[in-house]
Amino acid sequence: QAQVVESGGGLVQPGGSLRLSCAASGFAFKYYDMSWHRQPLGKERELVASISNNGGSTNYADSVKGRFTISRDNAKTTVYLQMNSLKPEDTAVYYCNTDPITNIWGQGTQVTVSS
Repeated sequence: QAQVVESGGGLVQPGGSLRLSCAASGFAFKYYDMSWHRQPLGKERELVASISNNGGSTNYADSVKGRFTISRDNAKTTVYLQMNSLKPEDTAVYYCNTDPITNIWGQGTQVTVSS
């Protein structure tokens, strides 16, 4: 059964950094483009970043460009999101999925940016 498990969230002060991980299993990870999404409380889920199956191409939402970096390790079937210079508006539950998305949403990981 295909599934993803996100981890690495937490409470961080503005300007801080976090690295999120998404461990995938049950599908041929190395053939899939992957993506990170986030959903602030009471708002719609939005695409944050995506990465091609071989890691050679990445795309970012304008709101995170220059601060976030998506990467992947196909040997570990894991995709990462390095988040630097965090802002309070980055507070959300973060999810990973394939790109385009499929019905494999995990539980997400909460990121809270607050002083």
